[in-house]
Amino acid sequence: MAHRGAVFGHSGHCRDACGGHLRKMPVNESLVSESSVRRLRSLRFAAERQEWLAAGLSMIAGFLDAYGIITYNTYLSFMSGNTTQTGYQTGQGHFGAAAPSALAIIFFVGGSLAGALLAHSAVRRIRRVVFGMVASSLALIIGLTRLGLLSDGVGIAVISFAMGAMNAALSRVGAQSVSLTFVTGTLSRFGMHLALAFRHAPLPDSQGSWDTHLHRARLLAGIWAGFLAGALLSGATTPRLGVWVLLLPILVLSALAAFDRSASTPSDFVTHISSTQRGECAVFPEELEELGHGQ
Repeated sequence: MAHRGAVFGHSGHCRDACGGHLRKMPVNESLVSESSVRRLRSLRFAAERQEWLAAGLSMIAGFLDAYGIITYNTYLSFMSGNTTQTGYQTGQGHFGAAAPSALAIIFFVGGSLAGALLAHSAVRRIRRVVFGMVASSLALIIGLTRLGLLSDGVGIAVISFAMGAMNAALSRVGAQSVSLTFVTGTLSRFGMHLALAFRHAPLPDSQGSWDTHLHRARLLAGIWAGFLAGALLSGATTPRLGVWVLLLPILVLSALAAFDRSASTPSDFVTHISSTQRGECAVFPEELEELGHGQ
């Protein structure tokens, strides 16, 4: 049985991409073409789902960031702002005032480290684990607050750690790298893709005719808009409801932890799809067996 490097050329024979030799197995090119189309459609559908997921998670990040500013006067996901605050407060000799933003930075980095280690571990359904952890952390904040046991420092540390971990839960949508909390980078990449779209420049790592600079600009704009919408919602509700506003992200993240079925990202297919766009058709082992039986 051929490995995943096997591709079908125009001659209709199975060719080993590593060894370069032809094998004596003719194939039905129509079946191969249909398989390619199915995989392209699957890739696009998976990317679309992740686009919606990225916008939703960015909304939660904006919501919690605004909650942190209102409640603790500290950003919980916007580490550029915390770095500026830490720097100028320390420079003015206000070490106590610099402590909350410095604490947020430390625990955000810790959460990112934990999330990245988890993402590269053998754990399956990593997103479910991360979403469940973040939801549990927010529930802990509500419980400790109602019991009068929560200090500002603990609240900042717990939520910043959770935000760092959540940022690692979704780092790519298709071939586009994304950040749920790095708004400056998101807007910068949005402007770059928009400029290239105006010039009708080709996208080197395009995953299909639908994947263009304009499409990626819309994706990044949606992530930014989600962050803004979350901040607006939090700004309108936190002064009225206090810590109970955290129930909204808890419910959303709990639902994602229960129902998210993503075991891997669409980027797993990118290598195979790109060969299709070069006039070849990527075929997986199970498809080779099916095509062989079909002769």
